[in-house]
Amino acid sequence: MSHPVRSQFWKVALRANLLQATWNFERQQGLGWAFALQPVLKALYPDAATRRERLAEHTAYFNTQPTLASLALGAAAKLEELRARGEGPDAASMGRVKGVLGSTLAALGDRLFWFSLRPFAAALGVLVALARPESPAGAIALWCAYAIPHLGMRTAGVAVGYERGAAVLGGRLRDDLESAVTLLAYAGCITLGVATAVALAPGGEPRSIAVQSALAGGLGIGLLSAQRARPSPTQWALGMGVLGIVAAWQRLG
Repeated sequence: MSHPVRSQFWKVALRANLLQATWNFERQQGLGWAFALQPVLKALYPDAATRRERLAEHTAYFNTQPTLASLALGAAAKLEELRARGEGPDAASMGRVKGVLGSTLAALGDRLFWFSLRPFAAALGVLVALARPESPAGAIALWCAYAIPHLGMRTAGVAVGYERGAAVLGGRLRDDLESAVTLLAYAGCITLGVATAVALAPGGEPRSIAVQSALAGGLGIGLLSAQRARPSPTQWALGMGVLGIVAAWQRLG
C-alpha cells in the first residue's frame, strides 16, 4: 500500500515548476506554493471543507529561490501530515516555519544557482563552443551543466524536505550546499580563465592586439556588469550578441 503523502511527491515536484506562474506583489509565490502543495492536502484531508481551509492558508505570502523551494514544500508536507494527525503546528506556526525556510533558502539558493552554477554553466558552454565551433556542443554543455542539477533538486528536494521536516537545513545538508557554492565558484573561475586563454590564443597562436584588447575589454565590462542589477548580465550578453551579428553582417556585405 503506497504512502499517501510520498505518492504525491512527483506531482508536487512537477507543480513546483509553476511556482512563479501567478507571481504578484501582494503574495508573490503564495498562489504557486498552494498549487504545488495541493496534491498533498488532497491526500491528507478527505473532508472538502477542511481541505479548502488548509489550501487557503497556504495561499498567503511566500517567497524563496524557486529551485530550493522543493525543500520547503517537502518540509511543509511533513508538517501537514503531522497536523492532519493532530500533532503538528497550527496555522500561525506553519506560517512562521514557511517564512524562516523561505528567507533562508532564498539567501542560499541565490548564491548557489544564480551566482555560482549559472556562471559556471555559461563559462563551460563558451569553452566547449570555442573548442568545437562547428557543432551545438557548447549549447548542450551549458544546458546540461545547469539543467541537470536544477531539475534534480526540484525533483529530489521534495523527498529530502519531507524526511528532514522543519529542520531541513540543519546539519550536513546546509554544509553540503555551502560547499557546492564554493566549489562552483572556483570551477567557474578556472573555466572562464581557460576559455579566455583559448579565445586569446586559439591553437596556441595569439590573436592580433586589437582582438586581444577587445576580448579583454569585453571580459572586464562583463565582470563589472555582473555586479550590478541593471543592466543584467543577460541584457549585456544579448546586446553584445546583436552587435556581433551586425558586425558579421557588415563584414559579409
